[in-house]
Amino acid sequence: MPKGSKKKKEKVADFSKAKLKLGKGRQLPSNVVDTSFKARSIALPTQSITIEKDITLPTTRKKQSFDDLLSLMKHYNANTRKDAVLSLRELFQLHPEIVESSMTTLLGACVRLIGDEDAGVRKTLLSFLSWLLPLVPKEDLIPHVPLLILFATSAQTNIFPEIRIDAVRFLDLFLQLVPETVVSGWMEENSGHGRRVLEGYLGILSAGTKYGGTEGAAQATSTASVVLSAQSKLVILKSLSTFLTHAVSRLLQSPSNVASDPTAVPLPTWFFAPSFLSARSFAAYERLFQTGSADVRPQLNVDNLQDDFICMPDFVTGASTVEWSLNDLSDLSLAHTESLTHPSNNTTPLIHLARTLYSTLLASYLDCAPVVFSPSANPPEAELNLLTVTARIMRTLYGSVLQNKASMNLAEEEILCDELKTLLGYMTGYFPFRPARREIKVEHAFQDLNVIYCELTALLVLVSSRRQLGDISRKARLQTSRTSASSSHVKHEGKLTLQAGLVRTYVTSLLLGEDNSGAHISRPLTPPTYVALLPTIWALLSQPKENHTSAQGGALPSTVLSAVLNHAIGTTSSSSVKALTVEFVARILLLETESDYCGPFDVHKTGEQEKIQEWILHLPRTLWEMGTHNLAASETIMRSLLRLLQRGSIAIKHEEIIGLLSRLTPFFMVTHPVRGRFPGPFTKIPASLPRIRRLAVDLVITILSVSPRSEREEREKLMNAVASAVSGTLEEDYWQQLVRVTGLS
Repeated sequence: MPKGSKKKKEKVADFSKAKLKLGKGRQLPSNVVDTSFKARSIALPTQSITIEKDITLPTTRKKQSFDDLLSLMKHYNANTRKDAVLSLRELFQLHPEIVESSMTTLLGACVRLIGDEDAGVRKTLLSFLSWLLPLVPKEDLIPHVPLLILFATSAQTNIFPEIRIDAVRFLDLFLQLVPETVVSGWMEENSGHGRRVLEGYLGILSAGTKYGGTEGAAQATSTASVVLSAQSKLVILKSLSTFLTHAVSRLLQSPSNVASDPTAVPLPTWFFAPSFLSARSFAAYERLFQTGSADVRPQLNVDNLQDDFICMPDFVTGASTVEWSLNDLSDLSLAHTESLTHPSNNTTPLIHLARTLYSTLLASYLDCAPVVFSPSANPPEAELNLLTVTARIMRTLYGSVLQNKASMNLAEEEILCDELKTLLGYMTGYFPFRPARREIKVEHAFQDLNVIYCELTALLVLVSSRRQLGDISRKARLQTSRTSASSSHVKHEGKLTLQAGLVRTYVTSLLLGEDNSGAHISRPLTPPTYVALLPTIWALLSQPKENHTSAQGGALPSTVLSAVLNHAIGTTSSSSVKALTVEFVARILLLETESDYCGPFDVHKTGEQEKIQEWILHLPRTLWEMGTHNLAASETIMRSLLRLLQRGSIAIKHEEIIGLLSRLTPFFMVTHPVRGRFPGPFTKIPASLPRIRRLAVDLVITILSVSPRSEREEREKLMNAVASAVSGTLEEDYWQQLVRVTGLS
C-alpha cells in the first residue's frame, strides 16, 4: 500500500505547476483608511434607560409622539408615510385635546402629501382629513384653508393624471366644509382662490384653452382629447358641479331670499317677474309671504286703527320698535322697493363659462347617452351619474343666466338659447327618460334627468314668453338686427312647442302620481323636486292660447292647474311639501289682485273654481292636523288665507267664507259629543311665538268682518271658541280690542 501511494503522488507531481512567490505582493497606500471595526454593543440613545422621557407626552400605542409622526411623514418609504398618517388618527382619537393646538403644524405637514406620488398615501391622507376637519370648528379651520387650497390647486396641474384626480377629491372635501372660501374670487382675474380652482378644473378637462379672454368667441376642446375614464370624468364634473352651485348661489343670492330657517327649502319667485310691469310691484308681491324677524311686537294702539283694514299686518312685522297699525297694510306694496330679479349681478363670467364648457358638456352627453338610454339593460352606474352631473351643470349655468333678463344683451341671449336648444334637441329623442328595469337608484337618477329637462325647456319657454310680453328696448334691438334667419327661428319655435307639449304631459302625470305607463308611484315628490318643477308649471300655465295646438299632444293650462290643485289637496299634512304647495297655489291665485300683473294666465278663465273651492276649504283641516308639529307650515296656511281675504280674491266667495267659519272653530276649541269641550291646537302654540298666535287672531277677525251677518250662529261659535282659547293669555287684550274696534262685539 505505501509503495502504491508513493507512485500516485509522483505521478500527480509530474503534472502540477509549481506556484512561485516572487516579490512582496501589492502594498497598501500609506494613507489608507481602515474601515474594519469590532463592536461589543449597539448604542440606542433614544431607548437608553439613562434618559428620562416625559411620561405625560401624548403617544400612540406604539409610543410614538406627535413630533415622531411628523418626522415619519417625510420618510422616503411610502408605507412609512402612510403608517404615520394612520398613527396620527390614532393619536388624536386617544388624545383629542391636542387637536386644536396641533392644527398649524399638522396641516403644514399634511398638505405636502396631497401631491404624493404614492396612491396609498394620498388615499390615507384623504380619509384622515375627511375624519379630522369636520371635528374642527369652522372659524378655526378658515385660516388654514388658503394653504390647503394652494397645495390642492398645485396638485391639479401635476404631470400624473392620478394625482390630478385625487386633488379634485380633496377639493370636494373643502367644498363640503368651507364652500364660501373655496369659491371666493372665482370670477376675478387675480383675486381669491376660486379662480385657480376653476382653472384647474378646466385644465383637467382640457376645456380652458381660451378661458379668461374677455373678447371674442370662447373656444374649448372636448374631453375626448384627454384620456379620462368615465369614472375619472365623473369625479371631475361632479366636483365642478358642486363648485358652480356654490359659486352661483353666492353670486345670485338676494338678502330678501334668505330663508329664516336654514333647513327649509324656499319657494322661488323669479319666474313671476316678467309678468309684472315694474320692479316695484314685483318686489311687493315677492314679500307677501315673508315672515317678520321679530317675535315680539308692540301692544295694539287703538287710536291708530282705521276701518279700511280689518287686521294687523303680522307679515310685515320686523325688528323695528315702532307700532304697526292696520292701515300700514295699505302702504305694503310701496315699501322697500327691490330690483326685478337681481339686475346688479354681474353674470358675464357665467355667460363666458357656459360658452366655454358647451362643447365639453355636449361631448360628455353624446358619449354617455347611447349607453344610459339603452332599452335592453339598465345603464352602468358611472355613465348614468356622469350624464346626470352633466345635466346639472347645464341647469346651473344656463338657468342662472337666462332667468335674469337684465344680465345680458340680446346677442348673448340668442347664443345661449341656441346652445341650450341644441343640447335639448339631443335629449328630446329620449324624453321622458325611462329605465329598462325597475331599480330604485336608477329610477331616482332618471327622475332627476326628467326634472332637469323640464327645467331647461321651461327656461326657453319663459324667455320666449318674456319677449312676447314686450320689453320695448329689446324689441327695438331685435328689429335692427333681424336677418334672413327668420325661417330658422320659426323652425326652433316649432321644436320648442313640441318639447313643451312633452313636458306638459310628463309634469301633469307626475303631479297626479302616475308614471308614463299609468302605474302609480309609491314615493311622493320631495321638496327639492317640487321646487324644481315650479318654473316649469308656471311656464305651462302662462303660455299664450295660440301656443296650444293639437300637435303638442298634451294637456291645456287648465288641466295643468287641475293637476297642481289635486296634488296640493292630496298631499298629507305631515308631508314636507305641504307648505310649498300652499304658498305656490296662493301666489298664483293672488296674481289677479295685482294691478301691475300683465301675464297671460287668468284664473277666471281656467274653469277650476270648484277645485279651487275644495283647496280653500281643506286648509282649516290641515291646520288642525298639523297642530304644533310644523308651525312654519301652519303660519304659511294662515298667511295664505289672510292674504286672499284681505285682497278680495275671487277664490274666496260667499260659500268659502261660510265654510271657513265652521271649519276654523275646532282649531281654537273642540266640541265633542262625548268628551265635551276641550282646547284646540291653537292653545298649544308656544307663548314665545306671539307672531303666530296673533296671526291666527287676525285671520279670525278678517273672516268675521267679511262674513254675512245672517250666519249668526256660526259667527258666535267661532267668537266664543277664540275668546275661550285666548283667555288668560297675552292675546286676550289684543282680541278684545280688535273685536271692539271692528264692531264685532
